[in-house]
Amino acid sequence: MPAASPLRAAVEVLPAESELNTAAWFTVADTETVLPGHYPGFPIFPGVCLVECARQGAEATRPDDAKGTRLAAVESTRFTGPVFPGDRIDIAMAWKRTPAGDWQVRAKLTTGRGPAAGVRLRYATTATTGEAAAA
Repeated sequence: MPAASPLRAAVEVLPAESELNTAAWFTVADTETVLPGHYPGFPIFPGVCLVECARQGAEATRPDDAKGTRLAAVESTRFTGPVFPGDRIDIAMAWKRTPAGDWQVRAKLTTGRGPAAGVRLRYATTATTGEAAAA
């Protein structure tokens, strides 16, 4: 089942430097449904939406060896700057294998004003996440 998303538009993939260093972008339209209630009169793109941008970017660019994985954890987030309607968010992602055999992606999200967030996600096989045992 596909994940539900608070974003109206989709994250767009950019040409990758390599299979392990990928990139994407998202423009925050003033029609995003999350904006009117998030600081009325002074809309700011919510942090959860930045995490969603990282998730969409990661899932659209995951390495071939990670194709059968699912999101297992949001390991960390750090919000470092506001994102406003009209901002373009650039998402730079670095993938690596963990010692446990999972995949970790570190996403750095920036706008024209500078850093906006850092998000670290972990992707695992269904066997690692326990879904295979439950089936």
